[in-house]
Amino acid sequence: MKLAARAGRIIPSPTLAITATAKAMAAQGIDVIDFASGEPDFDTPEPVKAAAEAAIRAGFTKYTPSSGIDELRTTIVEKLQAELGLRYDPSQILVSCGAKHSLYNLAEALFEAGDEVLIPAPFWVSYRDQLLLNDATPVLLETREDEGYAIHPDELERHITPRTKAIIVNSPCNPTGATYDRATLEGIATVALRRDLVIISDEIYDKIVYDGVRHCSIATLGQDVAARTVIINGVSKAYAMTGWRIGYAAGPKSLITAMANIQSQSTSNPCSISQKAAVAALRLDDAFTARMVAEFDRRRRVMVERLNKMPGVSCRIPTGAFYAFPNISRLFTRRWKRGAITSASDLATYLLEEAKVAVVPGEPFGSSAHIRLSYATGMDAILRGLDRMETALQHLD
Repeated sequence: MKLAARAGRIIPSPTLAITATAKAMAAQGIDVIDFASGEPDFDTPEPVKAAAEAAIRAGFTKYTPSSGIDELRTTIVEKLQAELGLRYDPSQILVSCGAKHSLYNLAEALFEAGDEVLIPAPFWVSYRDQLLLNDATPVLLETREDEGYAIHPDELERHITPRTKAIIVNSPCNPTGATYDRATLEGIATVALRRDLVIISDEIYDKIVYDGVRHCSIATLGQDVAARTVIINGVSKAYAMTGWRIGYAAGPKSLITAMANIQSQSTSNPCSISQKAAVAALRLDDAFTARMVAEFDRRRRVMVERLNKMPGVSCRIPTGAFYAFPNISRLFTRRWKRGAITSASDLATYLLEEAKVAVVPGEPFGSSAHIRLSYATGMDAILRGLDRMETALQHLD
């Protein structure tokens, strides 16, 4: 059977693959510490569960409008107005099966062969592959670790060609944990306006920030910027609802309508029960998320401090999301029974086999010099995993 060419352009999600491997090892009775999984270890808030149960009892288990129920779209409009001061009509909102699904709908509606899309690197793994699946060309915009992974307008300008159609902005960022301040976003917006670029603003970690950082959406920088920006968000991270699969897009009506038409012919509506749960989540006060972020903050400080004490490892402290992204390049050429460590993938293999610690290598994120560790897991697991990791690094020749 001959497969479509597009199927050969992509690789399976490495984060999901490594998490699945760790879970399979655990199922065999192997004590694996999983730093790969990108989801909060907190339980979904009780009011959200109660809303889902009430929906089931009320028989809200049928098809809904493919773009999402009016109640949820209106609630998203209210959230964007209250938190960002942005005004949208419900017709400018599309509810999908997770933020990843929202991004894929966007790629299908917006890009075609010959289009180039700028992706600041390091980047979330699915950006590149979703573009390739839709015949677009990802163009990596390298950023510097020692500059906090900032995007410089002049560097952005140098990467733009007549084929450049959009730029992806991810703040807070997965995998680096970096956040963009208003000045950085203003620089990006100025170039985007001048060069007629669409701005794709992935804000799924908007509520998970530290050290007094306040999330800034690039869409708030003026009506002209908002008119060419698509905000991608969802309930997965802020409300510990990864398995409920609700994400959304907010943007220009013509684009949202095209995305909705595509969704109507692929998945149709998101889960009816999850939509009711998402309404309850978005109407919660900030108490649940604040408690979760405070605990992430405690873990973040412990993890980064410990990583920086390990031989050959250095790690910037992230200001958002729940990942540490340590630089491990000084370990290259160190050896174990399989030979020299020459890449992040080699080190990830070593840590999984010898220390029973699962981390994600940096190559799929656009960096061979880093690995990603999630601290969205309990402190006991973090301490045990870091102990194992430190011991394993000390045993390298």
